[in-house]
Amino acid sequence: MRPSRLRRPLAAALSALAALTAAGCGDAAGSSREPSATAAAPAGRTSYPLTFDNCGTNVTFQRPPQRVLILNGTSVGEVESFVLLGLEKHVLANAQSYGVSDDPSMIAKIKALPTGGLTMNKNFDVPAEQVLKLKPDLVVSTWSGGFDAKKGFATREQLAAAGITSLVNPVNCAMGKPEATPEEQRAYQNQSINSSLEFLLLLGRIFDVQHRAVDLVGKLRARIEAVRMRVAGRPAKKVLIAYPGMAMMNANGLPAVMTGGIYDDVIKAAGGVNAFAGQTADATRTLNREQLATAQVDVLAVGLFTPGEKGEEEAAKLFAAYPHWAASKTKTYTVVSDGVYLGPLNAWAVEKMSKVVHPGD
Repeated sequence: MRPSRLRRPLAAALSALAALTAAGCGDAAGSSREPSATAAAPAGRTSYPLTFDNCGTNVTFQRPPQRVLILNGTSVGEVESFVLLGLEKHVLANAQSYGVSDDPSMIAKIKALPTGGLTMNKNFDVPAEQVLKLKPDLVVSTWSGGFDAKKGFATREQLAAAGITSLVNPVNCAMGKPEATPEEQRAYQNQSINSSLEFLLLLGRIFDVQHRAVDLVGKLRARIEAVRMRVAGRPAKKVLIAYPGMAMMNANGLPAVMTGGIYDDVIKAAGGVNAFAGQTADATRTLNREQLATAQVDVLAVGLFTPGEKGEEEAAKLFAAYPHWAASKTKTYTVVSDGVYLGPLNAWAVEKMSKVVHPGD
């Protein structure tokens, strides 16, 4: 899932990803001293200093950050948010990249960002000494665990002492934070497409591009709502999201089946229902072959994990392995990648899925 330049062992990457993708999606946690720092507000100019609570840490921005380090975290949603908001010039170094995307133009845009010559430690992110040496003015992590000293990462306290601001994607506050509040835990467990859009609005506040962020969010919402309207009232077909390349996330070596939170929300927006709706986040790890074989699957969404995977070939393999699925008999599938994750490309995945869930409706 990470680019080859980071040299991450695949098995280890999948183990880290299993923790990150187990969550669902909901409203971003954390309140601001200024109104609605993480929620939609009338677009205007940001008044600095901008101060708000981020996962229990008070953060203050005196001006828009100019030297941003985006940590890996087996995520791509944060860097894609920067790209879609036109904030590339603010990125000092980026450690996020999958090399495959539901928006093909995103691949080259991320590849063009500076990497700062960073290398990952055994826990697959930028070690503390490299972060401090790079001297960013902002470090962005997809989860609280990106600032865990036990994993070799710089803590938020260390960064603050060096004059560096830190930011966690608010909906993931509870992830890697043992003392997470009930509000943070609810936000993490109930993630949705809205969570992806809220991060764009938060960046708009921080970088004083609120008009740009509100406009972008409005366009993305409009695309998703157009699909919702088109499929409204249609029977909800059973959709299975399966990533063959992430098989090491599953204890039985099966394709990683994604359920809960944002996965369910993306499928619902496309007019379907998750074939494993109602399962806990642990289902990705524990799912066995019998459960997969007997599942009701009307539509298969093949998830691509690495650039070398071919959606058509992976779909054919799954259809052959599970011939009793309705999708296998009709050869009904689509191909997705990053659009089903927490990030700004949910509209792309919703549109793709809807075309096979309710073609021509």
